[in-house]
Amino acid sequence: MKKQKQRCAWPGEDVLMIAYHDEEWGVPVHDDQKHFEFLVLDAFQAGLSWKTILHRREGFRKAFANFDVKKVARFTDRHLEKLMQDEKIIRNRLKITGTVKNAKAFMAIQKEFGTFDQYIWQFSGKKPMNAKRKAMKDVPATSKESDAMSKDLKKRGFTFVGSTICYAYMQAAGMVNDHVIDCFRHKHV
Repeated sequence: MKKQKQRCAWPGEDVLMIAYHDEEWGVPVHDDQKHFEFLVLDAFQAGLSWKTILHRREGFRKAFANFDVKKVARFTDRHLEKLMQDEKIIRNRLKITGTVKNAKAFMAIQKEFGTFDQYIWQFSGKKPMNAKRKAMKDVPATSKESDAMSKDLKKRGFTFVGSTICYAYMQAAGMVNDHVIDCFRHKHV
């Protein structure tokens, strides 16, 4: 009998959640399109579970032009109304319009810093922070880094970027390694 890998408890038995945990969560991101994807998905997660968002990820990918920030920034009211009818995503008008607003703010950061990646990694000291959590109960909802990120993103015109969303984004983008220390992924990321 094959021994099962020890992993963080949050994916449970859900196949998509396990794949996301094992292959993506906590892996350092340096691609602007992937950064934008995680920002969009984490913003839509506000008030919902990650499982809900993950199971609609392909719908979000299609609805938001494969997370092409330039295309999303040009979405018109007609696009937005079409998205409000799309059952494959979360149909929240504020989050949908916020995504377009965030795309424009994202592009302004790219223009200022060269890439969004150059800008965003400053909040973790330009390298992943290894939290060394013993249990999931030790994982905070926010940090001083996510507080600073949230404050700066809001100042730059972003919406749905509270400190909790920013912390979830930092975990997804590998800016903080919150895999518990006995998880097989902890030392890999």
